[in-house]
Amino acid sequence: MKKALLIAVAMLIAPIAAIAADYKEGVHYTVINQGPATAKPEIAEFFSFYCPHCFNFAKTEVPKIKANKPEGVVFKQHHVEFIGKEMGIEMSRAFAVAHQLKVDAKIEHALFSAIHDKKQHFTNRDDIRKLFIANGVDGKDFDAAANSFMVSAQMSQMKRATENAKISGVPALVVNGKYRVETGAIKSYDELLDIAYYLTSMK
Repeated sequence: MKKALLIAVAMLIAPIAAIAADYKEGVHYTVINQGPATAKPEIAEFFSFYCPHCFNFAKTEVPKIKANKPEGVVFKQHHVEFIGKEMGIEMSRAFAVAHQLKVDAKIEHALFSAIHDKKQHFTNRDDIRKLFIANGVDGKDFDAAANSFMVSAQMSQMKRATENAKISGVPALVVNGKYRVETGAIKSYDELLDIAYYLTSMK
């Protein structure tokens, strides 16, 4: 009985191991630098508020990552500037302001919804400021944060991370600061997440 149980368990584990073994460098992921990995395992998402695929990813996949990521793995997000021309920079600023004011979830949803559901056209920082105010943020708090060193530093860090990872399309995932998951060879978002989880154990 015990032997039969062990065989059954082995048969269940084998396909999982085979799938993991099939994740190949240059096909499913790319090593973006030869330096050390991040101090703690992490999954970083690169996205843009202007990207409709990022909007869907935020609704369906980001909650899965937060709920199912391996224990001890940090999840972080970087807004990219290269979509939306000048407003791409202002959207990165908005993301950083929301983070500093600790209204990330509310503002992320509001911006995505305004752009993709309501088809609102943002033309300057004041348009974004009005959205923050409509979602309970004091205008003076927005102004102070938008012009703060902390927000400028976060924007610079996000831009540097985007350039270092050679991100050209979003949504994109980078694991441990070293491995960019490649979307060309995957068949679903589930597979994308499986690869990311697999890479978190790599140094």
